[in-house]
Amino acid sequence: MSDPVERLASANREYGEYGGVNPSIEISTTFTVLDAKTLPDIFSGKRGPEKKEGACYLYGRSWSPTVHTLGRQLAVLEDTEAAYAVASGMAAISSAVLAICNSGDHVVCSNCVYGGTFAFMKTYLPLKTGISVSFVDITDLAAVEAAFTSTTKVLFTEVLSNPTLVVSDLPALASIAHAHGSHLVVDNTFTPLAVTPARWGADVVVHSMTKFISGASDVIAGAVCGSNQFLQQLMDLQTGPIMLQGPTMDPRIASELLLRLPHLPLRIQEHSRRAQAMAEVLEELGAKVVYPGLPSHQHHATLKRLLNPGYGYGGLVGLDMGTPTKAEAVSQHCVLLRWRWLCIAILRVFGLC
Repeated sequence: MSDPVERLASANREYGEYGGVNPSIEISTTFTVLDAKTLPDIFSGKRGPEKKEGACYLYGRSWSPTVHTLGRQLAVLEDTEAAYAVASGMAAISSAVLAICNSGDHVVCSNCVYGGTFAFMKTYLPLKTGISVSFVDITDLAAVEAAFTSTTKVLFTEVLSNPTLVVSDLPALASIAHAHGSHLVVDNTFTPLAVTPARWGADVVVHSMTKFISGASDVIAGAVCGSNQFLQQLMDLQTGPIMLQGPTMDPRIASELLLRLPHLPLRIQEHSRRAQAMAEVLEELGAKVVYPGLPSHQHHATLKRLLNPGYGYGGLVGLDMGTPTKAEAVSQHCVLLRWRWLCIAILRVFGLC
């Protein structure tokens, strides 16, 4: 199914322990083993929550039932074999990269990425792990191709960059990455439902669910979506970044997010509707607007080609004021009008459309 909402509607539903319409919240940190003879298989990874026979959970830092339920829903959303939720978007990104790369490997990364991602790639990876990173203009396919080396293992980009709204040509990037035997890792934080990166060749999809999936600026959360084999790498008892670094999601948070997924389509559609209307009005007034839903956006055609019908071009609008002084003045004016709050994450806009 190409429509992510149809996939969600047709997915197997998890019911509560006593028949409740919502999944139960399992807060246990450790789980019972009824047969001591199964312990070697559990610790070797031969038995786990997805095994058809002798399925079991071991410890809350790896697989947790409620978080696992959320992961299955996210996999359906992103059309991947599997997914798992973690404590933040940066936990998702770092776990994905560290599961693929070892010391001495190389990453090619878009130069238009979230600030935390940029710091992780530019400073943390070379300093702490010996993994080198090259930054490129992700829209310059020749430059992307030229940045690859014999040790490149990951090409990392965002579907719609945070906050500059640069669009990545996912099929072209996937072709380049796969030709070099590398993984395409795509951050889909700004375009859940609107774009399905796995359909365009992404090997791994990551999210900061803090933004649109959560929707209320009250939850810090992330997700990693990929193949069953990749999820097993993340959870490996000896080398798995999620298992050993412990970016564990609280089951209560997983339950909160499970309750929000059913109305995510309505929220994304309304985000896009309002953003499109605002961008069009501002452009008509002569403002320099950055929004991929406008034909004037340099990557409008690229994103249009990637979109799932019915979810719009996303909920983020940029306004280029030309100078920091003008930008600060407009920001302060919007605060006085109570149109938005100034904060370090995504700005919240109310009552404009």
